[in-house]
Amino acid sequence: MSPAPESIGYALKRLFLGRPLITDKLKSERLSNPVALGVLSPDAISSTAYGTEEVLVELLPYAGLAAFALLLPITGVILVILVLVAASYRQVVMAYTRAGGSYIVARENFGPRVAQIAAAALLIDYIVTVAVQAAAGTVAVVSAIPSLGPYSLEITVGVVLLMCYANLRGLREAGRPFAMPTYFFVIMLVLMIVVGVIREIFWGLPQYDATHLVGAVDVHQGNGLVMGATILVVLRAFANGGSSLTGVEAISNTVSSFRKPEGLNARKVLTVMAVILAFLLAGVAYLAFATHATPYQSGYPSVLSEIARAVFGHGAIGQILYVMLQVATAAILYTGANTSFNGFPALTNFVAEDRFLPRQLTKRGHRLVFSNGIIVLAVLSVALLVATGGSVNALVPFYAIGVFTGFSMAGYGMTKHHLTQRESGWRYKLAINLSAGILSTIVVAIFAVAKFTEGAWLVVVVFPLLVFVLMRLNREYRAEAAILEEFRSEHAEPVNYARHRVIVLVNSVDLAVLEALRYGRGLRGDSLTAVHFMIDAEASARLRKRWDHFQIETPLKIIDCPDRRVARAAQRYVADLTAEYSNTGVTVLLPRRSYAPLLGRVLHDRTADKVSRAISRLPHAAATIVPYDVQSQIRQTYPDMWEEKFARRIERFQNRLTREEDEAVQQAEHPTPPPNIVAVSGLIAGHRSTIEGKVIEVTQEESRSERKREDGSSVRAILVEVGDSSGTMRIRFTPGRGGDDVQAGQVLRVSGKARQSGNRPVHMLDPDYSIIEPAPGSPADKGR
Repeated sequence: MSPAPESIGYALKRLFLGRPLITDKLKSERLSNPVALGVLSPDAISSTAYGTEEVLVELLPYAGLAAFALLLPITGVILVILVLVAASYRQVVMAYTRAGGSYIVARENFGPRVAQIAAAALLIDYIVTVAVQAAAGTVAVVSAIPSLGPYSLEITVGVVLLMCYANLRGLREAGRPFAMPTYFFVIMLVLMIVVGVIREIFWGLPQYDATHLVGAVDVHQGNGLVMGATILVVLRAFANGGSSLTGVEAISNTVSSFRKPEGLNARKVLTVMAVILAFLLAGVAYLAFATHATPYQSGYPSVLSEIARAVFGHGAIGQILYVMLQVATAAILYTGANTSFNGFPALTNFVAEDRFLPRQLTKRGHRLVFSNGIIVLAVLSVALLVATGGSVNALVPFYAIGVFTGFSMAGYGMTKHHLTQRESGWRYKLAINLSAGILSTIVVAIFAVAKFTEGAWLVVVVFPLLVFVLMRLNREYRAEAAILEEFRSEHAEPVNYARHRVIVLVNSVDLAVLEALRYGRGLRGDSLTAVHFMIDAEASARLRKRWDHFQIETPLKIIDCPDRRVARAAQRYVADLTAEYSNTGVTVLLPRRSYAPLLGRVLHDRTADKVSRAISRLPHAAATIVPYDVQSQIRQTYPDMWEEKFARRIERFQNRLTREEDEAVQQAEHPTPPPNIVAVSGLIAGHRSTIEGKVIEVTQEESRSERKREDGSSVRAILVEVGDSSGTMRIRFTPGRGGDDVQAGQVLRVSGKARQSGNRPVHMLDPDYSIIEPAPGSPADKGR
């Protein structure tokens, strides 16, 4: 019998996303330190492209040209915070080598509920990171090509959607290709800083006339330090500059990606990244001070672009270097935005595993990525871009609150860790982490107050709301778990009803109803009744006439439904049945005609779903939807219909698409054994042999003579089906003789005596075994 054809929807997904990946491909690549630096630091290092500009955007309208003098001390304070935060995360990566960063630190030290503060902060951070980095990358592009400026938002949204598509196809942020933009940008920016500083020292750099640039931001004309640079303005400028520290935590989120020893290697890379970031921040700030590079109201050309023009000049070599810097800037910013498409789905997977987000976020999709998380991130970031017009300046107030809240949670979590563990040098480490936590909290407060009217109010409102939603989802999951536990204890023994009534709800006489009646007779209930709820008297009369015409033996009961609420009427009818006699169980069968998805929605409503939901709320009642594929019957009966010929062509096309996938699945389920291992098909009863194959299925065997543990739970035999390229075999582990650690997807090496009883295939009883490869995606696999 040929397998059922794939749906058209799956065929389209296959064309759009490519071949599905077998779970065995889920291998995490370990990164060397140079590659890790390039792959994990673009989010942090790329912020130097807009951090200085954001400070000037706030200062110039109030402080005038004095803004350039204030820029340097503000940058100095930001660098002090960078040193403390980097020192704090140096402790984090040594203590927590599992991916997750501040969320894992908060969860391990304060519990999963408090950790949701860190989770909310990181979720917001990832969403805004995509928007800010993509928007800033577009600024780099339109700074070099001003004619594209009016289309900045469209370009940014298009880039985000392209990233979403690439990541749904399984784009992996690992290896040299993703490290190259970081090193390219660092080289170009270091070159610009060195050339700029040398020119300033020996010859002097050209200065922009900030007060006469057309399209530049407003520049205060008075004595800025006295007239306009109030404490609030300075704090707002400092808050904007704090966006330069975003991404410092990225390495702590992926410590498990490093080669062993993970913590030590992550610490080295984090230190190098912080040094590079500090040098670039200081260099760009100094050159902005020297050249008086001024931001523009339109957002482009950027301050970094103006500095590059002044440093490299307008000669041929200068033009080439300028273009190279803009290309490098756009590349690292877009790469930095793409890092969130790996971090956000991984974080939502962690939080969902802790039951604070929907379970759908833990599922891997067509290409072994967390597809739902990727789609959610793309939708939210695009919505944020559209709402802010893709302006970096408008997005920054959303940015640093989440970032610095994560810094705070990591600092406080590590403080608790040191107080609990009291390891060698714990007082010194505690001082660093506590200082970083307190300072980060102060920055959060500054952002919330100073930038409140510029958009920070939205984060101030959304942040606690998001934490509340996470808690509410968790309460729902915990309630389900409590009910499940109560159900397990109350229903440990199977219920034997004195009466079992089977009801088939019908609305017409067709093939689906006949199939449901046939299925109902197979349940062998005490009675089988067809029930129709009358909405239209004439339609009900026609139904009765057709029922008698086809001489259907099952009695048909027609019940008036004057309010046309079929689901409620069915619920009331079943409730009356269960109450009529004690110890009565009712099974309700709901026939469903299966058509193509679009055609099915046109031809039929979803009444069966509504009725099944209503009945499932009743005790001692169960609703089962019985699907029937009408299209397959039409094809068999009318093979010459044009629609069916077209459908068969589509089916053949779909089967061609999936042929290679089926072969890959077969190879994954039945791997070829090594030469020194006996193939499953070569086992001989009575001979001791060693086989190697993949675990296809693990089942606990039902037995009337089950032993009981002290807690009352059953001890059952374990049946394992193992296969290689030659076939499959069954292994049975009697209670207490092993098999508890065997999981589907593992590769086992099994040694034992092959047995055969009668016509049963060759099998083994309680053999010796070892796990050669863990199941893909299991904790053991992730920890390798």
